Amino acid sequence: MNRPLPMWRAVLLAGGRSSRMGTDKALLPWGDGTLLTHMHALLQAAGAREVIVSGDRPGFDSVPDTQPDTGPMGALAQLAPRLRDGAWIVVPVDMPLLSSGLLQALMRTGADCACVEAHALPMALRLDAGVRATLEEIGDLTGRACSLRALQQRLHTVHLPSSPWKQVLRNCNTPEDWVALQHRMS
Repeated sequence: MNRPLPMWRAVLLAGGRSSRMGTDKALLPWGDGTLLTHMHALLQAAGAREVIVSGDRPGFDSVPDTQPDTGPMGALAQLAPRLRDGAWIVVPVDMPLLSSGLLQALMRTGADCACVEAHALPMALRLDAGVRATLEEIGDLTGRACSLRALQQRLHTVHLPSSPWKQVLRNCNTPEDWVALQHRMS
């Protein structure tokens, strides 16, 4: 039996330098818009009550990075004081094949933290004082110690099996990834 879907909000990670891509990934064309507009709409259609965009993105409810180049974990730690307690989904801007089914499956785990095995994102996160303290503590670290994987280890993350979701977990970090993803969609 499926657990009822709780009310949830989303963080859309779109503030990085996209250095491996060589251009701003959030602004790459997708459908009738960009990866940013596509992912924002996908989260709303999947049921997100609110979508906060990490990065300076005019026209969206966005929060510029106060400390750039800290990666997804650093961005999430910087956002945490602004986020309400409760259920959140954290997704990268460069995963346009994500499905509502996967996001909802992550939320239905009811865990403090959930993701798909071998994938740090997307991630369900249940924010409360304890999780905020962990985010702050890990966000203050450097290198690999400041990572989503380190956070997930500390929060005893529930991992969904990857087999049902392999097709929707493709992201694009490099120009080669982008070309492959576009060919897949044509």
